[in-house]
Amino acid sequence: MMPDEPDVEDKLQSHVPHTARIWNYWLNGKDHFAADREVGERVRKIFPVVIELAQADRLFLGRAVRHLVAEAGIRQFLDIGTGLPTQDNTHEVAQRVAPESRIVYVDNDPLVLVHARALLTSSEQGATDYIDADLHDPDTILREAARTLDFSQPVAIMLLGVMHFIGDDDELQRIIDRLLAAVPSGSYVAVANTTTAINGEATAEAVRVWNIDAQPKLKLRTPERIAEFFADLEMVEPGWVSCSRWRPEPEYDGSLPVEVDQWCGIVRKP
Repeated sequence: MMPDEPDVEDKLQSHVPHTARIWNYWLNGKDHFAADREVGERVRKIFPVVIELAQADRLFLGRAVRHLVAEAGIRQFLDIGTGLPTQDNTHEVAQRVAPESRIVYVDNDPLVLVHARALLTSSEQGATDYIDADLHDPDTILREAARTLDFSQPVAIMLLGVMHFIGDDDELQRIIDRLLAAVPSGSYVAVANTTTAINGEATAEAVRVWNIDAQPKLKLRTPERIAEFFADLEMVEPGWVSCSRWRPEPEYDGSLPVEVDQWCGIVRKP
């Protein structure tokens, strides 16, 4: 339910298509406006596999968090670019395995904030917090996250579907370096980023349509360029792959899921 404050419409900017709400539309959610649906449909009509892409990205989040908690022993998560809450959010997956897990969500969409406060409730043993902040400002993110996370202990930084909204490569590298400098050895970064490695021009055209109206604008990068941002870190198997191919559950016939143009990987700070 939306709040009743008279300025909520201005804060939400419902007339401006926004990434979190468009993504929610593709995932068959209910938290989107007409402007979001219009852009979402335009992209879907020229790039129908965007639905599979969004689903693969979401499924990767669950598999990544389960791996980080159950196999890597991580108990703290900094999830930047959270998006709208849906099934199997980071804290739900993590605390299902380890109830003491602590999670901080970061987003700058007012609609995400409204829902996060209502839905992102923690287990009794753990903790969950939400920060209204932007990836462009890592210092604010780290300062606010320190209320909940202990940065002397390993942290998993989740950068799913957000790096491509930083258009300048040098700025993105500075942001990544700043985040990594704040966490100790044994920390991880989980990444998912749009590329043209699979569908080529079809993906590029979908991004062009997105960038006409939607906010923020999206910049495509190759898998090789994405990997370069984390060159000094240790790669977790199976390396940089399509989200649908990162430790997937086999299809009913034993085959692997179809690859999508959302590339992902997990890296470890040595």
